[in-house]
Amino acid sequence: MNEAHAVRVRTARAAGFWYLLLAVSGVLGFLVLHSQIYVTSDPERTLANLVGQEALARTRLVLELLIVLSQALAAVWFYRLFKSIREWEAWAVGVWGMANALAILISALSMAVALDVAYSSVATQADKILLIELLGRLIRHAWGVGGLFFGLWLIPMGHMVITSKAMPAWLGRVLILGGVGYVVKTFLQYAGFQHALMDSLTLPATIGEFWMIGYLLIFGIRPWPESADGRRRHASGPGEQR
Repeated sequence: MNEAHAVRVRTARAAGFWYLLLAVSGVLGFLVLHSQIYVTSDPERTLANLVGQEALARTRLVLELLIVLSQALAAVWFYRLFKSIREWEAWAVGVWGMANALAILISALSMAVALDVAYSSVATQADKILLIELLGRLIRHAWGVGGLFFGLWLIPMGHMVITSKAMPAWLGRVLILGGVGYVVKTFLQYAGFQHALMDSLTLPATIGEFWMIGYLLIFGIRPWPESADGRRRHASGPGEQR
């Protein structure tokens, strides 16, 4: 293994670590703990949970901050990993990943404000319930709209996996399918469509994400094929040649 490839492998494993932290914090925070505190369409019960289970509510907030942190750092490290394949697609991965982190940051801010409201000595009970309902909606829609950006970051990531041959081609295809699924689901959801099968649209993304995490942590990344580099320079055009 030459030094340049050794650096790429270290970068790949760092990206895999941040992606793993994103997955773990997302599963624990959003899928496991969230419904124990924030109850959809029941702000009064949510307020009671925030007051009666403060430690759990703050743990939920910390996990939300970890999601923001790990998503932002994963976006940066994926840019570093892929920039030598095709820079504009690496920028797309970085920008869309960072946009998703900013969307979830809105959710984290809303959770922090919800805790302040719950323990406020100035606001009345009626005011608290009204504010908790508004903040709960912000949290829910930050995640809903964030799905659009999360889908967009998977598509160029999958395309670079395929074109570079630095990872299994089927991994790239599954990532693209999952990214398209997230985008389609977000638009269908906000267009008012409801169907039990809509959740299956994001299943390929889940498979692709854990496959990507495992590949990065175990194998790192394959060496760039010289022919792929030549195709990249040819395809990029004179304005993008280095």
